[in-house]
Amino acid sequence: MSFTGSTAVGTQVAARAGGLLKKCCVELGGKDALIVLDDADIEHAVNAATFGSFMHQGQICMSVERVIVHEAIAKEFIDKFVANTKKLKVGNPREMANCIGPIINQKQLDKIRDQVDDAVAKGAKILCGGKNTGLFFEPTILTNVTRDMKIMRDETFGPVAPVITVRSVDEAIEVANDSEYGLSAGIITRNEERGLAIARRLNTGMAHINDSSVNDEPHVPFGGVRWSGLGRHGGRQGIDQFTETRWITLERGGRHYPPPFMMKPGH
Repeated sequence: MSFTGSTAVGTQVAARAGGLLKKCCVELGGKDALIVLDDADIEHAVNAATFGSFMHQGQICMSVERVIVHEAIAKEFIDKFVANTKKLKVGNPREMANCIGPIINQKQLDKIRDQVDDAVAKGAKILCGGKNTGLFFEPTILTNVTRDMKIMRDETFGPVAPVITVRSVDEAIEVANDSEYGLSAGIITRNEERGLAIARRLNTGMAHINDSSVNDEPHVPFGGVRWSGLGRHGGRQGIDQFTETRWITLERGGRHYPPPFMMKPGH
C-alpha cells in the first residue's frame, strides 16, 4: 500500500495495512524548518526561504513552515526576506505574472486563517501579507512567534512563514526538533561540515545543506519519520518497499543430514 496525504488519513491506511499484513509506505504531513546560521549567505538564504515557503502557495508536504534564524543576522535576513516576498504577485496562475495562486478549498483557507489569527492574538507581528481575497491568501511573514502558537506546531499547508530567532546552534536544533513531524529540513551555512553535523542531529527523514527543505529526486529514498510517515519512496529503498525478497536454492548433492534421518547404505 502506498499513500501520500494527511497524517490523520495516513495512520488509518497504515492500521488497515497492518491488519492485512501488507507492506505500507505512507508519506504524510510536515512542519519543516529552514535553519539560517550566522555565517549564511544572506541572499541565498532569502531565496531558499522564499521558494521553500511560497512555492505552490506553501501547499507542499515539505514546504518551509518554520524559519529559524540566528539573531546575529536576523534583522538583515528578515528585512530582505520581506522585501523579496512583497514582490510575489497573487492571482490567477494562468496569467504568467502571478506566482501565488489559490488555496485548494475553503476548509484549508479557514485553517490557515485560524493559525494566523491565533498567532497575532498571542503576540505575533505580521510583516507582510496576512490577508485573503476569496481563496487567494497573500504570502505572509510573521515574527515574534513563540512555540505555543498553532502556527509553530500544526501543519499550515499555506503561504505563511513564521520566523523565530535563536542565539546558538544548539537552540536552533532544539527548536527544529520541537515538532511531532519529521519530514525534511534545510540548513544554510557557508561551512558544509557544520551543516552536515547539524543535519545528523535533526529528527527528519531528509535534510538539505544550503538548500530549501523542498527537494525530491526519483533515485533518492524520500520519506519522513515520526508523524511524517513510514517507509521510503524512490531509489533502491523504494524498490525494496514494494517487492518481496525470496530465497531459492539448488542442492547438488553432498549435504549431510543428522544420522537418524538418513537411510542406511543398501536400504
